[in-house]
Amino acid sequence: MNQRWQAAMLVCLLLAGCQTGESGSNGAAGPSGQPPESAVHPSDYQQGKTSQSPVDPDLQLEAKYWNIVKVQNGQKVIQNPDNILVLVNKEQSLPPGYKPADLVVPRVPFVCADPNAEKRHMRAEAAAALEEMFAAARRDGIELVAVSAYRSYERQQVIFAEEVRQKGKEKAVQAVAHPGQSEHQTGLAVDISSRSAGCQLTQSFGATKEGQWVAAHAHEYGFIIRYPKGKEAVTGYKYEPWHLRYVGRKAAAVIKKRGLTLEEYFKVVKKV
Repeated sequence: MNQRWQAAMLVCLLLAGCQTGESGSNGAAGPSGQPPESAVHPSDYQQGKTSQSPVDPDLQLEAKYWNIVKVQNGQKVIQNPDNILVLVNKEQSLPPGYKPADLVVPRVPFVCADPNAEKRHMRAEAAAALEEMFAAARRDGIELVAVSAYRSYERQQVIFAEEVRQKGKEKAVQAVAHPGQSEHQTGLAVDISSRSAGCQLTQSFGATKEGQWVAAHAHEYGFIIRYPKGKEAVTGYKYEPWHLRYVGRKAAAVIKKRGLTLEEYFKVVKKV
């Protein structure tokens, strides 16, 4: 009996040791140092997701506002030029035959006396915004005058050729866009001035009370100074305090607040 009892005890001890070893390997971290799968609670994953910084809605931009381009004869040509946020520059051109279908004449004072002149036209949305801005300026005692808005591809050809003739191509490209690369062809751009600046397109306009008012308030009506001072290397053009581009109030507010150009704006926003 003693031998049977001792044998039974030995079996119990051996079984207890095996069970202790198994429970230890299940409860401890594995070779990688990571906790076992059963030790991670589902809420841990949820906390990981919610701890990420939320995306700024001002930096989210619908896909319809991004250029769709197609390379033609080595040049990137924009296929959706009616886009209010169309990015036109020395790298991306408008189709030669493009002309906005909704051009109207904004009810603001123009230097040009001809009521039907091409350069008095703008796209309807931009024209309405310009009227609002000019009216707000008048309420603040600021008198603005429009000089030139829409410009056809053919008209830009004439202007560029004349600039090259007078100043040479190297200087011309710093001030005048190649045909197809002018924002004026979009119908969303307008050059403005004031009587204090002789109704001229000159950098001195930026130092006038009218130019300073425009720089401070244009974004409230959806406009930006397209070629700001200090951003020549980004835009490819010299400082033009007179050249306004309509982009809509939301984009204009972001661009103004962050001190961006339109090129830089498209580098910080995310397509959604």
